[in-house]
Amino acid sequence: MKSALNFIRRLSQLPLLVASLVLFLLMAMTFADVILRSTFNAPIEAATELTRMFMAIIVFLIMPIISGTQEHIVVDLADPLFTNKWAIRIRDTIVNLSCGAMLLWPARQVVVLAERARDYGDVTEYLAIPQFYIGWFIAIMTFVSAFVLLARGLITLFAPQLLEEQND
Repeated sequence: MKSALNFIRRLSQLPLLVASLVLFLLMAMTFADVILRSTFNAPIEAATELTRMFMAIIVFLIMPIISGTQEHIVVDLADPLFTNKWAIRIRDTIVNLSCGAMLLWPARQVVVLAERARDYGDVTEYLAIPQFYIGWFIAIMTFVSAFVLLARGLITLFAPQLLEEQND
């Protein structure tokens, strides 16, 4: 089982590298846009649509990894109520399964919107990139995040020792 966890850990490095590259491209494009706008009064026309796409790629590419490693931003006001391991395990199971199940609906809705954009032939203003590409990407990554949360909830319930090995 450790080899499977190591494989998943290594596989999760690819989205991190891609998101880092996209973040660097976003930074370089923003820098170039500011310089061109200020110095030559010639902004990058497609900067706004590229920024939107880059932000979507960064956020949704990392979402399954954050879901799998439980690195979400949390408000832990109720943590003092859960003092023993059994209660923490039940709480984490309920939270992961609930969040995973709740993510399925928005993922499905994004599929509907992406297909509508494809049917209408919607493209971006300057680069004429079909908008359904980014919609499908968001939908797929949201589905992956939902399944990661559902899997983590089931693992928390039935095999919590796997998660303890992951934390070591």
